[in-house]
Amino acid sequence: MILACKDLHKAYGIDVVLDKITFHLEEKEKAAIVGVNGAGKTTLFRVLTGETSADGGEYYMKKDATLGYMAQNQQTESTRTIYEEMLSVFEKILETEKLLREMENKMGTLVGQELSDKMEEYSRLQHFFEQNDGYSYQSRLRGVLKGLGFGEADFNRPLSQLSGGQKTRIFLGKLLLSKPDILLLDEPTNHLDIASIEWLEDFLRSYDGAVLIISHDRYFLDRIVTKVVEIEHKKSYIYNGNYSFYTQQKEINREIQQKAFDNQQKEIKHQEDVIRTLRSFNREKSIKRAESREKTLEKIERVARPEALPDQMRLTLSPLIISGNDVLHTEDLSKSYGGNKIFQSVGFDVKRGEKAAIIGPNGVGKSTLFKMLLREVTADSGIIRLGTNVHVGYYDQEQQKLDETKTIFAEISDTYPNLTAGQIRNVLAAFVFTNDDVFKPISALSGGEKGRVSLAKIMLSKANLLMLDEPTNHLDMFSKEVLENALNCYEGTVVYISHDRYFINKTAEKILELSPNGVTQYTGNYDYYLEKKAEQARNEAERAKEAGMSSSISPVAVSETKVDWLKQKEQQAAERKLAAKISRLEQEIEETESAIVKADEAMANASTDYTKAQQIFEEKTKLEEHLELLFAQWEELQ
Repeated sequence: MILACKDLHKAYGIDVVLDKITFHLEEKEKAAIVGVNGAGKTTLFRVLTGETSADGGEYYMKKDATLGYMAQNQQTESTRTIYEEMLSVFEKILETEKLLREMENKMGTLVGQELSDKMEEYSRLQHFFEQNDGYSYQSRLRGVLKGLGFGEADFNRPLSQLSGGQKTRIFLGKLLLSKPDILLLDEPTNHLDIASIEWLEDFLRSYDGAVLIISHDRYFLDRIVTKVVEIEHKKSYIYNGNYSFYTQQKEINREIQQKAFDNQQKEIKHQEDVIRTLRSFNREKSIKRAESREKTLEKIERVARPEALPDQMRLTLSPLIISGNDVLHTEDLSKSYGGNKIFQSVGFDVKRGEKAAIIGPNGVGKSTLFKMLLREVTADSGIIRLGTNVHVGYYDQEQQKLDETKTIFAEISDTYPNLTAGQIRNVLAAFVFTNDDVFKPISALSGGEKGRVSLAKIMLSKANLLMLDEPTNHLDMFSKEVLENALNCYEGTVVYISHDRYFINKTAEKILELSPNGVTQYTGNYDYYLEKKAEQARNEAERAKEAGMSSSISPVAVSETKVDWLKQKEQQAAERKLAAKISRLEQEIEETESAIVKADEAMANASTDYTKAQQIFEEKTKLEEHLELLFAQWEELQ
């Protein structure tokens, strides 16, 4: 056990946030903290990090265990470049490396005991350097940066030029490289595209320490965690499984508890009816029997009524009129900014009733494409055509369509002036805005609350084509499920951008994968898309294998299709050669590192023989120089 909490209690004045929070985390265990927005998840993290103190209970952390914490929208302020900032994680290794080089230069002038003492100190430093991945820290750094979506061209960019989301990714990268024994991650996927999220999943699954995650990304949690700690009504509940197991088991547990409560209440009512009947007989024996039953009834251990579930929004989407069958047609769209081509040759069709998800890496132009479809950005070329009777409802992930100077009530009433005050209150109550909450200014709302206001406006719009840009951002898990159900029941057409793979899996019937060279369509949900991608990879591997077995190519005239096929084979052959070269380099790196370790041992044994020690030292220096060269070659090939 590396971390444990028992009966943690936290309150702000009379407002109790956490009460009797109890759970533990084993070494290398991966667990999630879940609950509705405002349940106290981030407050719990702040207690564990010591940022705030608990008012009661206790928590334990293993002696000498290191803890790393990433808060939401964590910012890194620095005048350094991205690479320099990431390199700061290895400050001790860099200092050790510098000291080792200085000692190597100095040892050539020493003899006798002075040399022996210096070599012993050198050996200790060398051991620290090797134990802390001194020979591979640069390749680890580059791997993490690339995994989080930064290319080689970004490495020398100053941090001052980065967006808030990019700075958050830099902080996450530094935290992962520092390798603490316990990682606390609060919404780590917020600023990552799907490829980076998948990389982070693989990284965390193989991470050698314990990980505790707050996340609304259900697909992410399904792939990583083996325990879920739910905070509901200020208390904690433990589920030993992934997110899907938690949702199923929670429903089962609630049904069991409700059934037990109902059955007991039925039995209590029956006994009370019997007691009243016995007393009504007004005879000595019947009264004694009634008193006996009363004593038995008093001794029954009462089953607690299941606490009411947190308030959830209620969303019903319905188009005012039915559109034509052809809802959206695009053809040969392209867009460039300042000579930098974002995408080209984009074309696809969306029919009435379809739910289409646009996916692709950050920076590929998904939001730009959306704005082109909405006529907010002009295409450089191509055709965009909306069908007959198509009326668009737009959900903006940045909520820029909301007026920050207005209250929630005014935002709805100004947009839909025909609604009465009572109707507006009823609509807002469906989105969990009640009483005086409806008069909160938009500027004071959280991201999730703004999202609910935007969804309320879309519901009232009665649009028959919904254009949704990251609709699940900032929504808690329960609200996401409500939105999923509403979209699945919606008779209109939906086109949306999302990085939420669970959401895509539940709602999409078509995947539009955007790349710089166009759109690839997959008719199915996210799991179907993954199957097709895997099938394509297998087919390419098979074709590569067949190409490797071919001894010659017939010298007859070939078609353009076959030329493309041959080029593909050549590329695959080059990739196989590259993989073989990398494998040989890795083997040579391993052998060279072993030779350096043996040289260290030989130097320690020959510390009294100056000539021999000097010879071994020179050999070791050559090995280290060769190792640096190997790592440089390996990084270049990667």
